Amino acid sequence: MSSLSRELVFLILQFLEEEKFKESVHKLEQESGFYFNMKYFEEKVHAGEWDEVEKYLSGFTKVDDNRYSMKIFFEIRKQKYLEALDRQDKAKAVEILVNDLKVFSTFNEDLYKEITQLLTLSNFRENEQLSKYGDTKTARSIMLIELKKLIEANPLFREKLVFPTLKSSRLRTLINQSLNWQHQLCKNPRPNPDIKTLFNDHTCSPPNGALASTPVNLPTAAVAKPAVYTSLGAHGPFPPTAAAANANALAGWMVNAAASSSVQAAVVTASSLPVPPNQVSILKRPMTPPATLGMLDYQNADHEQLMKRLRPAQSVEEVTYPTVRQQASWSLDDLPRTVAFTLHQGSGVTSMDFHPSHQTLLLVGCNSGEITLWEAGIREKLCSKPFKIWDMQTCTLTFQASAAKEVPFSVSRVTWSPDGTFCGAAFSKHLVHLYAYAGPNDLRHHLEIDAHSGGVNDIAFAHPNKQLCVVTCGDDKLIKVWDMTGRKLFNFEGHESPVYSICPHQKENIQFIFSTAVDGKIKAWLYDNMGSRVDYDAPGLWCTTMLYSADGSRLFSCGNSKDGDAHLVEWNESEGAIKRTYTGFRKKCTGVLQFDTTQNHFLAVGEDYQIKFWDMDNVNVLKTIDCDGGIPSLPRLRFNKEGNLLAVTTADKGIKILANANGMRSLRAVEAPPFEALRSPLEAAAIKASGSSVPNVAPKVERSSPVRPSPILNGVDSMARSMEKPRALDDVNDKTKPWQLTEIMDPAHCRMVTMPDSADAANKVARLLYTNSGVGILALGSNGTQKLWKWVRNEQNPSGKATASVVPQHWQPNSGLVMTNDISGVNLEEAVPCIALSKNDSYVMSAAGGKVSLFNMMTFKVMTTFMPPPPASTFLAFHPQDNNIIAIGMEDSTIHIYNVRVDEVKSKLKGHQKRITGLAFSTTLNILVSSGGDAQLCIWSIDTWEKRKTVPIQLPAGKAPTGDTRVQFHSDQVRLLVAHETQLAIYDASKMERIRQWVPQDALSAPISCASYSCNSQLVFASFFDGNVGVFDADTLRLRCRVAPTAYLSQSAINGSQAVSPVVVAAHPQEANQFAVGLTDGSVKVIEPTESDGKWGVSPPADNGLLNGRTGSSSTANNHAAEQVQR
Repeated sequence: MSSLSRELVFLILQFLEEEKFKESVHKLEQESGFYFNMKYFEEKVHAGEWDEVEKYLSGFTKVDDNRYSMKIFFEIRKQKYLEALDRQDKAKAVEILVNDLKVFSTFNEDLYKEITQLLTLSNFRENEQLSKYGDTKTARSIMLIELKKLIEANPLFREKLVFPTLKSSRLRTLINQSLNWQHQLCKNPRPNPDIKTLFNDHTCSPPNGALASTPVNLPTAAVAKPAVYTSLGAHGPFPPTAAAANANALAGWMVNAAASSSVQAAVVTASSLPVPPNQVSILKRPMTPPATLGMLDYQNADHEQLMKRLRPAQSVEEVTYPTVRQQASWSLDDLPRTVAFTLHQGSGVTSMDFHPSHQTLLLVGCNSGEITLWEAGIREKLCSKPFKIWDMQTCTLTFQASAAKEVPFSVSRVTWSPDGTFCGAAFSKHLVHLYAYAGPNDLRHHLEIDAHSGGVNDIAFAHPNKQLCVVTCGDDKLIKVWDMTGRKLFNFEGHESPVYSICPHQKENIQFIFSTAVDGKIKAWLYDNMGSRVDYDAPGLWCTTMLYSADGSRLFSCGNSKDGDAHLVEWNESEGAIKRTYTGFRKKCTGVLQFDTTQNHFLAVGEDYQIKFWDMDNVNVLKTIDCDGGIPSLPRLRFNKEGNLLAVTTADKGIKILANANGMRSLRAVEAPPFEALRSPLEAAAIKASGSSVPNVAPKVERSSPVRPSPILNGVDSMARSMEKPRALDDVNDKTKPWQLTEIMDPAHCRMVTMPDSADAANKVARLLYTNSGVGILALGSNGTQKLWKWVRNEQNPSGKATASVVPQHWQPNSGLVMTNDISGVNLEEAVPCIALSKNDSYVMSAAGGKVSLFNMMTFKVMTTFMPPPPASTFLAFHPQDNNIIAIGMEDSTIHIYNVRVDEVKSKLKGHQKRITGLAFSTTLNILVSSGGDAQLCIWSIDTWEKRKTVPIQLPAGKAPTGDTRVQFHSDQVRLLVAHETQLAIYDASKMERIRQWVPQDALSAPISCASYSCNSQLVFASFFDGNVGVFDADTLRLRCRVAPTAYLSQSAINGSQAVSPVVVAAHPQEANQFAVGLTDGSVKVIEPTESDGKWGVSPPADNGLLNGRTGSSSTANNHAAEQVQR
C-alpha cells in the first residue's frame, strides 16, 4: 500500500471516530494493521474479552512472529487459563490448555507439563510460584503493565502506537477543498451552490452568466466531534521512538525483495520458551511491515525466569528493550590525525586489522602472501608467517594444478575473530588460513581450507547458532560458511559475478550476511540455504564494501565505478534505499577505494594521496590529511576498535600509525620500560646496536611453528623470547614497578561470605556449581544431599547476582522438600557424587552412588530417576545442543550417551581403563573430551561417538596413573584445561597437544584438589589440599595471586584435629574475579577481591624465569622430556 493510501486510512479512522462508529474504527485498525489503539486494547483486557483481545492483536502480529509476540500471547493465554482454574471451571481450563497453550509445548514441553499439573490442584495457589496470585482484577492490571511494555518493545508495532497529529475533521476539510476546486472550474459558478452528492464531480450552470465563485462547504453532521483523535504514544518508560530503533530495521529490504521470507519462530529472550536451533522455519506473511526479517533466532531461554513469569507481580526483565541512542559530544581532536611513527613491512600491504581487545596489536597481510603480527607500541614484529601450503594433499586437484604455476599468492584480507582468539587470512588463490592466537609470538596454525575455485576475495567471522564460524567469498561467485573444523555449513549461490566482499551482521536475534559482487549487485542471505533475500544495485555498479557502525545501528558502503567515480553512502535499512551520499571525492580514481568507520561517528576513506574524514551526519568532508606525505593514491587504512589509532599504508611498503591524544598515551604505555625487560638480552642488545626497530624475526617464526610445539612449564619459556601481552592499561601501569606475587593472607584483604546453614562435618562438599544465571550456588554433599543458596535483589544488591558483599538465603520451597539422592545400599565412603545443571537452570541432575535423579529446581521434586547401579555414575554432562541428551561417565570406565526423553542409552563409549572423572563438550571442534582415573584423555566425535584419539597426561616420574583428572574447555572451545593433583595443563584440543603446564611448587606445593577457568577464561582458579587457592594467568599458567587459608578460614578450622581444606572450586558465570570453594567441613564460601583492588593481582611479566625472587621451573624441549619433571 502506498504512503498516500496509508494516510487515507488514518483520515478514515479519524472520521469514523468522530462519527462514533466505534466497532468500525477498531475493525479498520485491525484489518489495516496501521494503528494499534492501546486504549481499546486495555479496555478489552480489563473486561477479560480474550477472544476480542486476540482477534485485535491478530491484525498486527501472530504468536510465532518474534519473541515479543510469543510472550504477549503466552501472558494472555496463561491469564485466561488461571482465571478458568480460579472459577473451578476445569472443563474450560482443559479446553484452553489444549487449544491455546499447546502451541507453547513445541518450544518447552517441560513448562507445558508444569502448567498442566495445575489442573490436579484444588487451588492453583498451592503452587509455589502462584502463591501470591490475588484477585482477577488485580492480576489483569499487573499483566497489562507488562503487555504494554512488550508491545512497545516489539518491532512489529513500531510506528503504530502513535496516531498522527491531524486537525479535526481533516477528511471533511480535504473534501471541501476538492469541491471548492471543482467549483472554481465551473463555467457558470453559482454564488451558493447546492452540493447533493459526492459520487459525481460538481458542476453548476446558471442562466445569467458567470459570477464570482463562493467557497463550498460540505454540510456538517450534528454529531459532536472531539478536537483531536486520542494519542496513545507513550505508556511508561519505553516510548515508541525507542522501539523504532529496533534492530530489525533491515526487514524492509528483505520483505520488499522476497515477500515469502523464511522466518524462524522466535522466542522470548532469556526467559521463556526455548526454541531448538534447528527449529523448522515458517512462512512469513507478506503483509508483515518492515520490522521482522526472516533470520534465525538462536537465543537460548532461561526457564527459571519463565517460571517466575507465572507470578503475577513479576517485571519484564527477560526481554531486551531498545534504548534511545545518545549522541556523544565530539571534536576534531577525537580523530587520530598525528603520525606517531612508521612500521617498515618490507612487502606491499594489502590488508590490516587491529586486535579486538589489545588495541596496539596489528595483523597485516601482504601481496607476497606473508602474514605479520605487529606490536605497534614497541614497533616490533612479534611473528611473521611467510606463505606456505600446509597440506597440499588435502587440496583439490584444480588447486594443485594452479599452485604449480609460478604466480605468487597474495593476501586478499586478514581479520580477527570477535574475541581475538583466532585470526584468518584469505588468499588470491583458493586458500583460507586460520590461526589460533594463544599469546604474543604464538600464532599457531589451526586450519587450512581450500575454500573457493579462483581467488578468495574476503573472509569474516560470524556466530550463527552461537557457534564461531568463518564466512568466505570468491571468484567462483559463491559465499560459503565453515565451522572451525573446516566443515562447510552453507553454500550460497545467486551472484552472477565474482563476489567481492561480505559483511556478516547480527541485529538482536537476526543474523544475516550482506554480499557485494563486482557487477555492483548487493545481496543478503540468511543462514538457511533459501537463497538471497535482497537484490539491489550498489552505487557505481562495481567493487563495493559494506560496513556497520560500531554499535551496529548504521550501515554504510563505499566503492567506485569502473570509470573511477567514487561513492560513499549511508543506507536506509528500512527501505533498502540510499539515505545519504557523501561528497568531496576527486572526479576520477583508479583502483578500489578503502574505507572504515570508528567511534559511531566518523568515516574515513583513503583517496587522492590523502585520508578524508566525514562526520556520519554531514555529507561534506570534515577533515583531510596527507599523513606527512608518502602514502599512495589509494591507501589502505584501518582504525583500532577504540578509534584512537589509525593504520595507513605507505608507498614504500610500510605502515604509518596515526593517533589522537589517547592513542599516544596507549602507545607510550606499551613502550614503557617493563616491556624492554620482556625481550631477551640478545634481542635488546641487537636492537640497540643496530638502531633498528625491526629485529630479526626468523627465530620467532621457527619457535612458533605448530609442527613441534614447545610446552611451557610453570609459565616459563626456556627460550625466553615470549612477550606477555598487556591485559589492560592498569596492568601495563602496574608493570612500571617490579612485579611481586600478590598474597592474600588476611580476611581484610579480600571479600568473603559463608553460605548460611552450610557447615556439616559429616557431609563434605563433593561438587559445587553456580547457577547459569549467576544468582545462586548449588552444592552436592558427600551424602547425596543438595543445597541451594540464592541472592535476593535489594538495595544492597541491586543486580541480584551472587556477591561476597551480601549473605544469601538458604533457599527451599514452601513444601520443605530437600533434594536428596537415592543412596539405598550405597557405601558413601566409596561413592563418587556427580552433578550437572541444565543451561536454563530448570533442572539439576545428580547421583551419589545410586540412581541418577532429575530434580526440578523450583519445587525440588524428583522428576525422574534412571541408570540404577551397577555400574554407578561418576560424572554427568548435558549435551550443549540438546538438554535431553546426557553424557554419563561410569564407575566401570564406560561413557553412556543417554536420551532422557526416550529413556534409552543411545551409545556406550569404551576407551578408559578406570572410572570416568571428567567430561567436556566442544561445539566448535564437535568433540567430547573425557578424562579418567587412568590419567588418560579420550577424544570422541559428537556426530558418530567414535573415538578419535587417546592421550595420556604426562605425570612426574614414578607417579602411578591414579587420581581424578578434570577437564574444562576455554571459552574459545579449543583450548582445554586439564587438572590433576600433580599439575595444571593447557592443551590445544584440535590436535591434543599440550602447550602449557604448571606443577605444584614453593608456597603451592600441596596436591591440587580442583581447578576452573574464570567466566572469561582469562584466569584459572585452583584449590589445594593444604587450604591454599591459586589464581593463575590462563594464557601462561603463571601464578598471579595466592589466597592463603588464613584469609578465609578460622584458626580453629586450620589448626583443628581435622584440618579444613577446599575440595572443589567454582567460578562465577559473569563475574571474572569471583569464585566459590566447597570445603571438607561442608561449608561453602564465596570469595572476591576487595572493591578497591577489583582483581586478583597483576599478570606476571614473561621475564627470565625469576618470579618474586624464586626461580621458576624451565620448560623442556619437547613433550616427552616433561615426564622427567619431579614434584
